[in-house]
Amino acid sequence: MSNPEAPNPAPAAAGATVAQYKAALRTAIRRNQKGEEVNHLNITAMLDIMTIILVFLLKTLGESAGAIPQSDDLMIPKSILRTEPAQDGVKVTISKSQIMVGNEQVLKLPSRESLVNGVGARHKNGNPNTLLIVPLGNALRSARQTDKAILTAKGMDASSSEAMIICDNTVPYRLFMEVLYTLGQNEFATYHLMVMQSEAK
Repeated sequence: MSNPEAPNPAPAAAGATVAQYKAALRTAIRRNQKGEEVNHLNITAMLDIMTIILVFLLKTLGESAGAIPQSDDLMIPKSILRTEPAQDGVKVTISKSQIMVGNEQVLKLPSRESLVNGVGARHKNGNPNTLLIVPLGNALRSARQTDKAILTAKGMDASSSEAMIICDNTVPYRLFMEVLYTLGQNEFATYHLMVMQSEAK
């Protein structure tokens, strides 16, 4: 008498050999096999990319012509001009106390009263009547060679360079003309004067 509680054995495949059974089993396992599950998110590569982008953006912002910090020593003149600031060119800064090419000081300036007739003869090879400022010219000559090499590498016209002039709004006219003349003598043919935008009256 059979026990109704006992489980029925699995029916054997009719006429199947052990080899065929194993082959069918392997096929079923492959069919049901799942790929390796991703149970975590690897963000290391993403953080590397974001760090590079952040550094690039900060560097670009710091070098942007529009990002000029103002202080008591450098107050940029205002204009109703609405054009975008130039981004290319050698930066020449004329503040109340110094002249800079790029981030390097090339000349310390005396008081405004002394600058009515320019920077003085000792910075002009002893000739007070010339417009050429010797220390500025030396710095611009080096900057011109670097800019010329960059323009050549980019396949651009290297016959002359551009300059971005950032000057204080109290710079005497004579000093401003001396800087422009010195730029011209060192193959800087195009000038961009940086100003602050103001509302038209």
